[in-house]
Amino acid sequence: MRRWRLVLGGGDADGTGRALEGADAQMDAALAAVYDQDGREGQSRREGGLGASAPRVARWLGDIRTYFPSTVVQVMQKDAIERLNLTRLLLEPEMLEAVEPDVHLVGTLLALNRVMPAQARESARAVVRKVVQELERRLADRTRAAVTGALDRSARTHRPKRVADIDWDRTIRANLKNYLPERNTVVPSRLVGYARRQRSVQREVVLCIDQSGSMAASVVYSSVFGAVLASMRSLKTSLVVFDTAVVDLTEQLHDPVELLFGTQLGGGTDINRAIAYSQGLITRPADSIFVLISDLYEGGVREEMLRRVAAMTQAGVQVIVLLALSDEGAPFYDHENAAALAAMGVPAFACTPDAFPDLMAAAVERRDITRWAERHAGG
Repeated sequence: MRRWRLVLGGGDADGTGRALEGADAQMDAALAAVYDQDGREGQSRREGGLGASAPRVARWLGDIRTYFPSTVVQVMQKDAIERLNLTRLLLEPEMLEAVEPDVHLVGTLLALNRVMPAQARESARAVVRKVVQELERRLADRTRAAVTGALDRSARTHRPKRVADIDWDRTIRANLKNYLPERNTVVPSRLVGYARRQRSVQREVVLCIDQSGSMAASVVYSSVFGAVLASMRSLKTSLVVFDTAVVDLTEQLHDPVELLFGTQLGGGTDINRAIAYSQGLITRPADSIFVLISDLYEGGVREEMLRRVAAMTQAGVQVIVLLALSDEGAPFYDHENAAALAAMGVPAFACTPDAFPDLMAAAVERRDITRWAERHAGG
């Protein structure tokens, strides 16, 4: 009954007849501040809201961190910002120091970057830095391992120098004609193995990121992955962000925090223009991977956009379109443009950050990305 009382919110209509005391009452008040604002007319609802008072918001932030785990705190913060329009208060340093940092909060701060007062800017950077460092701890090693392994496997040789370098699966398949039934064995006339990894650049990777407001979480994750890929000598990584203009942030890849503050969330979208710029970055089409991260709502010339993508694929570029790179589930996207890309063999799907390292490995090995997406993708 205690749990039902917390869920239903009290008042004459909840039917529990249960009163709350102590910590339960404080928890209930923290929930009411956000979730009792949109009750239907005629329902008995408690008084809620945080108003525009920074001290009251600060107390509320402290309360929810006391009574709820960090994952729930992040959800409640996000809901409070959206429901109660607390965006303005996030520009105050004391608020930024009190919140629980997460990807959604970083997206909000980046959207406020151009209007943020100087005294709040360093606090905002600290929040962004904390989130970026946590994402790097979670994702960097897996990404490097997956891509490095794929680069090793993609280099084939028929004269492997060590037994450990032999690809036994491919060797057996290549020598099935030499099967001896009486001995129940295959006698290999040639070996297939992995060549020693080259020190030179083996792949060019271009990340082209839509920075419209709906893509905030994708921008954060893409920037972190871009920095990780740029740290690998076997890859030449470029990162481009766009709305109606195109900005090349490749020079900031060494510092993902600076890179993120170089973005400008919001505004229109000109995908065609961004693809045109990205084409100029590709010098070795057959060894290049172009990843467009966008919801595909095109404000530019749609037909020209599709022609450019077709030209890239015909030149040998591995083109991948991610409708989202986030944990947020199925995204909103332009279904007509996604279908047009699929018709020319370019898959368009959502991808979670945890699946992205394996996606890049599949692209490096030039596996069928459509089949990969059917097994792994989130949309």
